[in-house]
Amino acid sequence: MSGYAPEELAGAFDRSRELFEVVIAGLEDPGTGHLTHGELEEKLTVRARELMRCLLQDHLDLRAAREVRAEAVVGGDGVVRTRVETGRGRQLATVFGEVTVARMAYRAPGAGNLYPADRMLNLPEGKHSHGLSRIAAIESVRGSFDDAAVAIVRATGVKIGKRQVQQMATAAASDVAGFYDAGKPGPSPGDLLVLTYDGKGVVMRPEALRDATARAAATTGRKLATRLSPGEKHGRKRMAEIGAVYDAAPVPRTPADIISRPGRRKGTGTGGGGDQAGGPERSRGPVACGKWLTASLTHDLPTVIAAGFDEAERRDPDHTRAWIALVDGNNTQIEAIKTEAEHRGVPVQIVCDFIHVLEYLWKAAWTFFYPGDADAEEWVADQATKILAGKAADVAAGIRRRATRSGYSPAERKGADQAASYLTSKKPYLDYAHALAQGWPIATGIIEGACRHLVKDRMDLTGARWGLPGAEAILTLRALTSNNDFDAYWNWHLKQEQQRVHHTRYRDNHAFALAA
Repeated sequence: MSGYAPEELAGAFDRSRELFEVVIAGLEDPGTGHLTHGELEEKLTVRARELMRCLLQDHLDLRAAREVRAEAVVGGDGVVRTRVETGRGRQLATVFGEVTVARMAYRAPGAGNLYPADRMLNLPEGKHSHGLSRIAAIESVRGSFDDAAVAIVRATGVKIGKRQVQQMATAAASDVAGFYDAGKPGPSPGDLLVLTYDGKGVVMRPEALRDATARAAATTGRKLATRLSPGEKHGRKRMAEIGAVYDAAPVPRTPADIISRPGRRKGTGTGGGGDQAGGPERSRGPVACGKWLTASLTHDLPTVIAAGFDEAERRDPDHTRAWIALVDGNNTQIEAIKTEAEHRGVPVQIVCDFIHVLEYLWKAAWTFFYPGDADAEEWVADQATKILAGKAADVAAGIRRRATRSGYSPAERKGADQAASYLTSKKPYLDYAHALAQGWPIATGIIEGACRHLVKDRMDLTGARWGLPGAEAILTLRALTSNNDFDAYWNWHLKQEQQRVHHTRYRDNHAFALAA
């Protein structure tokens, strides 16, 4: 039987109708004739929120009146609850304001109450609705938690504290890993499948640092009381590991498409893009599409690399495409990629970022040329062209030979030796002649841009020091949003919330019946 008399169903929305008439009467009032459209918008926004809140409250009251009592409800603990208390209310803060949810409580001695209506409504464990949580997640990704709280007030009129916003954003990110593990379909297949990784430090609170960083910060004495000395570090950052996977159609190129001679290209510098003045038009490189990002402060580099391989295998489960791994030369990163590729039995071609090579060439150039010498640019262009043609070993030998013949001291030739050592040690990953002929990308701009977007633009706010849960949640949500997966994820997340918060509390798939 129903917990409410049938006559209570009549006039369920009378309060909302009365409020709507009040809004109309206010607009009909001649006194509103002097208002500007902006003033009208402001007044209607406030009144509309209250009208929506009243409509929601009336609907919830109607559902409570229609709730049909079950003979018994069996909890996940196996306890049968046969006692029923009607009208048990709880508060719910929604995007329209606060409402009260009344429902039947099923009880048994020594056991917690069960509320089947809560499961039907998928009510959150806390006070704030999923609508507010969604806004908190979206706004926390865009700016600080304080800014997110202000944005929520602006959008809904509901005031939420900074700490509550942070907790809501953290909870909102709880199912992202499961969402991707569930097998989200990848984009349409392309000819190339590119994986690339990098890291970016985030300033953390002392308790959120990795053990090794915390120990180093504690044992390293400050040389000066008021500032750091050259070479000293704060020891307050934790490395965020970033991974990206994307598709690209191959675009065969030649060294001349990458390096233009000084004076023939608009702009300055060597190795950049842009139009040439008076030279043939250069081919553009492969264009990334279907970009997917992942980022983590809690997981180590091999785990993030494995996540990238998971995404790559979703796109190419049979390993029929060409897999390219773009790296910056970090040995730990290279070894982790090789280990993961061997474990999965997939051939991966590792290519070092050409921009890093150029930076080492410029280090060598300042060994041989005075700062600002125009001949340095010509020399760098010559060496870069040779490296792109597959002659990295010859360039390394030539750099060492020139430094030795010039009689430079170890300090004077430091930049030259660093460049030669880099070219020698990374030679297996500098086969740019083959990479260009196959149409592969040879630069890590995608992952470097991802590091700036995911980490620096949000995590590097002035004065910000992060706790681990909040930082991990924001990184995760920013990557999810960058992948354009937020809407699909949110629907999936709410289903997981319903299962986790409600379905697990019942032995059977009990759903309360509605009156006819």
